[in-house]
Amino acid sequence: MDLNWPTAYTCNISASIFLKSRELPYMGVRSVWRAFPGLQQAVDRTKEIWMLTGDKLETATCIAKSSHLVSRSQDIHVFKPVSNRGEAHLELNAFRRKHDCALVISGDSLEVCLRYYEHEFVELACQCPAVVCCRCSPTQKAQIVTLLQQHTDNRTCAIGDGGNDVSMIQAADCGIGIEGKEGKQASLAADFSITQFKHIGRLLMVHGRNSYKRSAALGQFVMHRGMIISTMQAVFSSIFYFASVPLYQGFLMVGYATIYTMFPVFSLVLDQDVKPEMALLYPELYKDLTKGRSLSFKTFLIWVLISVYQGGILMYGALVLFESEFVHVVAISFTALVLTELLMVALTIRTWHWLMVLAEFFSLGCYLASLAFLNEYFGIGRVSFGAFLDLSYITTWPFVWKVCAITLVSCLPLYIIKYLKRKFSPPSYSKLSS
Repeated sequence: MDLNWPTAYTCNISASIFLKSRELPYMGVRSVWRAFPGLQQAVDRTKEIWMLTGDKLETATCIAKSSHLVSRSQDIHVFKPVSNRGEAHLELNAFRRKHDCALVISGDSLEVCLRYYEHEFVELACQCPAVVCCRCSPTQKAQIVTLLQQHTDNRTCAIGDGGNDVSMIQAADCGIGIEGKEGKQASLAADFSITQFKHIGRLLMVHGRNSYKRSAALGQFVMHRGMIISTMQAVFSSIFYFASVPLYQGFLMVGYATIYTMFPVFSLVLDQDVKPEMALLYPELYKDLTKGRSLSFKTFLIWVLISVYQGGILMYGALVLFESEFVHVVAISFTALVLTELLMVALTIRTWHWLMVLAEFFSLGCYLASLAFLNEYFGIGRVSFGAFLDLSYITTWPFVWKVCAITLVSCLPLYIIKYLKRKFSPPSYSKLSS
């Protein structure tokens, strides 16, 4: 679920709503106030709203006020009915002179404005704290969603509960359907289905926020896991005149990508920085996601540098510390590699879950078992060369301290940097978690 939504949030209210981009989400509204428990609480968490409804002007204006889309002290500009280019031009000029007022426009006037002054109207309407479009057809709802996508470079989320909202929901980047008295057409056509409007707050602030942050962490770790072992192979090949000899056997490569590191890395989907109650209480945490700091070119380059640093340390450390037999390089470097990956996952986790602990120890246990029973795969080159790992060597003190030393050098500086950054530039959620 992508969270950098907004420009428009669309919902039926017989209405529709839009989320404005780079801000907090804009919530949707529905036609009957009592039909959606928690509607006002959801609306209070938003910054700007577009409401698209098939109701008449008076009904739409009344609902906008009662649901606090428009405060009772706020000015409302009712767009006069227009039928030609000249009238639309005069009315747009009158609307341009208004500041900080909500806009109410009918579907017929909207069609005329979009026909002659599409860009000007969308630019002016996006500056309003709230927009109410009444007497809208299903086609017009979908058209408005498309216009906001084209003119604002932001993604849209449409919310509806009836069959006349299906086209709007399908036109948006993300559609949310509400199961209500009008049937399940909207929920079946949407990406997400909820039973009450108030659940949108939890869908965005909790599930959406966690999904974005977890997906970012998981993607970066999958990249890190592949790049660090590629760096080690590149260093190994460069030292030995770029000989086409694999550093690790096929089974070790498969095991590294699956049973040795898969469970801890994928357990990151259980991580959370704050409790759900806190995320709902402080919607400002959601606003931080619009800055894109969890997943950006900067974070990508940082993880590339981390992977290159750790891969170089692990390989050079193993080459420097190996003794009489070259086969020990594989055992030392691969053991340090697995431990480094497990430690990196542990250092990233903010809230431990019992499945995370189980994944860490299970992966470590599987690797230790493979050292004892699959020692033939720890040789250099092909297995047929006869290079086997000496089982007695992995139980000696030199093997243990060399692996610990290499792992410490690869992880400790990163932990120190992370601690200093958290100390002097703490993230917004750290104050709540403490």
